[in-house]
Amino acid sequence: MREIFAGLPWWVKWIAVPVIALVVFGGVIATVVGFVIGLLFKALVFVALVGGLIYIVRKFTSNSASRSDW
Repeated sequence: MREIFAGLPWWVKWIAVPVIALVVFGGVIATVVGFVIGLLFKALVFVALVGGLIYIVRKFTSNSASRSDW
């Protein structure tokens, strides 16, 4: 592989080959990045919903405990 690239100009190695790779594999890369970002967003929404649920349950259970004291 090094012998193939050894005789080529620098712009072929550093510009043309990465551009061709992005064109060929661009859809796969975009799909993977989109999946990871979507997964992180869903995890963040899950954590926020569980935190809100815990907050609401603790608030209502503490209120009902204080009401039953009197």
